[in-house]
Amino acid sequence: MSEPALTIKTFVDTMFGENAYVVSTAGPAGNRVGWVIDPGLGRQVDELLGHINGQRIAVEKIVLTHGHADHLAGVDAVHEAHPAAEVLIGSGDRPMMSDPELNLSGPFGFQVVLETSADGDLEPGMELGLGHTKWVVLDTSGHSPGGRSLYCPQSGVVFTGDALFSGSIGRTDFPGSDHGRLIANIRRQLLTLPEETVVYSGHGPATTVGNERKWNPFVADG
Repeated sequence: MSEPALTIKTFVDTMFGENAYVVSTAGPAGNRVGWVIDPGLGRQVDELLGHINGQRIAVEKIVLTHGHADHLAGVDAVHEAHPAAEVLIGSGDRPMMSDPELNLSGPFGFQVVLETSADGDLEPGMELGLGHTKWVVLDTSGHSPGGRSLYCPQSGVVFTGDALFSGSIGRTDFPGSDHGRLIANIRRQLLTLPEETVVYSGHGPATTVGNERKWNPFVADG
């Protein structure tokens, strides 16, 4: 018998072009279980909540790849609708959840201060389960101090937040950024994955590890 399919639905914020994701699969009781990854600003959150309700997905986790405002502004709304969902973020980015200067909303002229707090840290190497799938947390810090990626070997997908994009990488001119660290982590943690692995980034289209290994001017093999 084949394993239940993993479904990935993308929701794009029109202000910053940020990608939020709803990832779901069949649960052990035959229901649908899922995660919300990086809920952001505006109508994006209403749309993803509508999708969750329409598909009757039980949201188990709200997973934050990092702590910038465009990736976490919708956490309160999602958590209010799904209060049993566990909120996870890299420990280095926890302070961003309640600090508009650190999460960069302040410099952009608005204030994101979450009422929801994190339930746990995304530690490099830890494993998370979603239905039949297993996910590994990767350290892809550098764009932010606690940046993380989520890799599922079974499904051949990785969510990279703002570490790696199609043809680009995350900015490293923000408070707490470290360019050398980001490049090293991309090469060590992401470009070593199988080349067919699909990369779902925090902005822009999906790509593959093989494409970025070959063509990305910031980290390509040469």
